[in-house]
Amino acid sequence: MNYSSELKKFLTSQYIYSGARIALAIVIPSIILAQFGLLKEFFLFPLGTSFVGLTDQPGPFTRRRNTLLLSVFSFFLIALLASLLKGFPIAVYIQIIAFGFFFSMIGVYGIRLATFGSIALVVLSIFIDGHLTGEDIFKSSFIFFLGCLWFFVIFLIVTRLQPYKLASQIVGENYLELADYLRIKAKYYTKNPDFNGLLNQLISQQIKIKNHQEDTREIVFKTRQIVNESTTQSRILMLMFLNSIDLYDKLLTSENDYKKMNHAFGDTTLLHNIHDYLLAMADELTNLGISLQSGLTFRQVTNFDEELKKIYDEFFEHRSKKFSSETLEDFIMMRQILMRITEITDEVNTILKVHSQDKKLAKSLSSGLDYSKFLPKEEKLNLKVLVSNLSLDSGHFRHAIRVTIALLIGYIVSQFQILGIGHSYWILITIIAILKPAYATTKHRNLLRLFGTIAGGVIAYIILYFVKEPGAILFILLLSMILCFSLLKSKYFWAVFFMTIYIFLSFNFLRPGNVNLIFKDRILDTLIGGSVTFLVAYFILPVWEHTQNLALMKKSSKSNLDYFRLVMDQFLKTEVVDQDFRLKRKNAIIDLANLSDNFQRMISDPKNQQRKLETVHQFVTTTHLITAYTASLSQYSKSGHDFPEIDLQNWKIKISAELLRTSSLLYQKDLDEQIRFESHIKPEDQVANLLEKRKAELESQVISNDRNPFAISHLTEIKNIHELLELIYDVAKDQRKIIEEYLIYQSTTAKQ
Repeated sequence: MNYSSELKKFLTSQYIYSGARIALAIVIPSIILAQFGLLKEFFLFPLGTSFVGLTDQPGPFTRRRNTLLLSVFSFFLIALLASLLKGFPIAVYIQIIAFGFFFSMIGVYGIRLATFGSIALVVLSIFIDGHLTGEDIFKSSFIFFLGCLWFFVIFLIVTRLQPYKLASQIVGENYLELADYLRIKAKYYTKNPDFNGLLNQLISQQIKIKNHQEDTREIVFKTRQIVNESTTQSRILMLMFLNSIDLYDKLLTSENDYKKMNHAFGDTTLLHNIHDYLLAMADELTNLGISLQSGLTFRQVTNFDEELKKIYDEFFEHRSKKFSSETLEDFIMMRQILMRITEITDEVNTILKVHSQDKKLAKSLSSGLDYSKFLPKEEKLNLKVLVSNLSLDSGHFRHAIRVTIALLIGYIVSQFQILGIGHSYWILITIIAILKPAYATTKHRNLLRLFGTIAGGVIAYIILYFVKEPGAILFILLLSMILCFSLLKSKYFWAVFFMTIYIFLSFNFLRPGNVNLIFKDRILDTLIGGSVTFLVAYFILPVWEHTQNLALMKKSSKSNLDYFRLVMDQFLKTEVVDQDFRLKRKNAIIDLANLSDNFQRMISDPKNQQRKLETVHQFVTTTHLITAYTASLSQYSKSGHDFPEIDLQNWKIKISAELLRTSSLLYQKDLDEQIRFESHIKPEDQVANLLEKRKAELESQVISNDRNPFAISHLTEIKNIHELLELIYDVAKDQRKIIEEYLIYQSTTAKQ
């Protein structure tokens, strides 16, 4: 691992930038208030700032602004109402039920409002016993309101000064994830790689890339300054993102028969040199991503043309020694691999030219795409959506009930005098932070929060015991706060670790000498909150991942069929609009990533809920291969060349029929006998004859030593197309058998 690059990636990321902004917005007013001796009296000011800051999720300016405004006024009203009702126990329980259910249910409108709802419940938890507002409730609530409003002002100032900052950072993250994907691909060119392990790594990385691309689409396509402005910077950012999608497509199309490749060339240095070349390219993409995040100048280190020429020279040298009729197919395969690497290189070179602020390239950016069709689906803010989810069939409804019950139990437990709990809020905050719609996520966060709290508490205890200088403690507090807010979305254990430290240090500033009590309370509250969360998540209307399998399989099966048919239409010279192709490709990749993500969460479910885990894994693997092979096939379909030697029409019918058989099984539709027949037709290809003819020629002629790396023989092209079609058909047939087994199991289980 390159620790220097990893550190740069983190220090220039949107997470550290956002974390530092929230922390400074909290700390600077706190320091000023402390200088005038007002920090204890105005402690609610920085608290309000922190709550509103946490609702600021990446996205278009308008959405962020509206959510922050909603947060400012909602949090003020929640704090005021909770403080006013603190003396009425029945009203407190009604609050927990009403707010717990409502602010959990608004997650139906997307992740942004789901985050807002979670923080709103944290505000309720903090103010529910009224210990923060004291006797003068209205004054304290107004101070809290000013703190909330302060972050909104900071947001407006920062976005005005740096309108492109977030877009640049998130586009940069796309390249960082693509670099990691390329590093995994490079491992296939090592000696005796773990093929199954690498495939799982690729699928996991595809999930990350999908999530980043979805976030970036919303930010780039919905931000008017990026889409409509004619400035060079806005055009280049748009082009950089579109090119990152095309690069991912090229990386996805580089799927090969790696086992066959390693068998044929494993003893040569050629694979090792390809491995090093791909790693060098990944390093350049990493540096490019860091440059986009930081705004610093990018300097290319590797000359790709020179390095690629060395690889081709080695290939041709090996070919001159080993090429024969027996090794013809091996060298055709390697020639195809090198062609794919060349295409990836060309794509990266284009990206680097765009990033170099080439104004001609920037002005060539086409805006012919309807960007709204590429945006992630988002529910509109209308009452019908909310009402339609008021059913046990809705995962959001089940989650809202779980949250409400967990908060009620947590609050009731906090009232037990025998436990000696000073305040209820930390138990409730623990429940809100841990309890998520997916059991697997809840289970994982539960452990991370417990260990993070214990570790952070121990370190904070040591700091307060040995460090007596207020300035040093303030520096550690600020650093911990920045790291906490920066790591909250990516490294939950470390976020909780640093959160615990800064909370301990904050309370020490307000009430020095109470560290023992704070330590005991936090650990006890976390244990209680975690226990309540686990029990509720497991026993109260749980949503197990296996219940989502069938729906996700259906979507993925359909999108792969649509994608394959569109690619074959390109071969058959049917007019295909570029936007339609991009949409079908996007849908196939996103549905694959969602299916893979569901499977990974399923692994964390209880053993008795991991229904047909191996079968689902096989379906995920075959779906990945079909998508990857179809993407590889698309590179030939878009070339504009003719391939009369391949019976493309019958291949389209044959493979489409096999994919339809799988889809019919999933949708439980009666299968047309005609489709079954079509899946067994035999395309009349001439590839085998041409290959045998070429082998016969090699037996009777001198081997040519032609070393033109850009001259791809027609035989190489048609052989690879033919192999891809056979691979897609074989994998589609395997997938259909997997689903037959899966459905037999489901029907047997349903009868029991």
